[in-house]
Amino acid sequence: MLHLDKTEIAARLPWPALIEALREIFRTGCEAPLRHAHPLPESGTLLLMPATNATHSGVKIVHVSPGNGPRGLPAVHAAYLLSNAVTGEPVALLDGGELTDRRTAATSVLAARHLARPDSRRMLLLGSGRVATALAEAYAASFPLTEIAIWSPRAANAGALARRLAAHGVPAHAVARPEPAGFDIIAAATLSAMPLVHGADLSPGTHLDLVGAYRRDLREVDGAAVARALVVVDTYAGGLNEAGDVVQAIAEGHITREHVAAELAELCRGVHPGRTDPAQVTLFKSVGWAGEDLAAAILATRA
Repeated sequence: MLHLDKTEIAARLPWPALIEALREIFRTGCEAPLRHAHPLPESGTLLLMPATNATHSGVKIVHVSPGNGPRGLPAVHAAYLLSNAVTGEPVALLDGGELTDRRTAATSVLAARHLARPDSRRMLLLGSGRVATALAEAYAASFPLTEIAIWSPRAANAGALARRLAAHGVPAHAVARPEPAGFDIIAAATLSAMPLVHGADLSPGTHLDLVGAYRRDLREVDGAAVARALVVVDTYAGGLNEAGDVVQAIAEGHITREHVAAELAELCRGVHPGRTDPAQVTLFKSVGWAGEDLAAAILATRA
């Protein structure tokens, strides 16, 4: 059985190939039930995410531990087991953290190709962890960005990430406040329970990419921002059941279920056009779909 660590996974999942693999699995589909979630101590969560297609099956085991920051540990630890769907033989054991980071960022960029303006140059990044790092790298490789402004609840972490990215030629710098006005793309990868971005502060044409609020009690934008935007979710099942930004906006009366215009598969299949006006505010909300992990794992083991 193949064992792939995070360095090998990063090398085997370049952004263009990964984005294309994700586009294909969103277009064609696979069997991927809503993930199983189990509470852990200190507001942690254990997630089990299975998926299967005609050739492969896989399952990701994820521990999300919000209290790990002060411990100097990542908030997310994960492992992925890929198997032959016909024989059941294990194919590979992959570092689930790197797999998750890259497929999450690539899914965001896939959605942004339909929802963000192609000439987007200024990006505000909220968060400074591994997913935020992957988002910065993926967007910089896919859009003509001239600026990535990074904000984090821990200012030192934002500064450290900005320096690491700048050292690799990414135009990043840290900012003291998450002020959204004037940015073309706002990507959020935090575990915030309170809105960081408010609808009244958004500039026309902004694309919101919301990654962090994977539970109903978390949110990164207020209900007014959701109401103002064309809203697309990664999947209806996940977005309408787990996405705090969407679920809370509905509960507060800012929107109804019908305000969620599409899921990402419909954009990839051409069923929904995505952005239709340069001045439109758009919003992509992802909570993670097991099909993304399956596609990424299969691609990583083809090399």
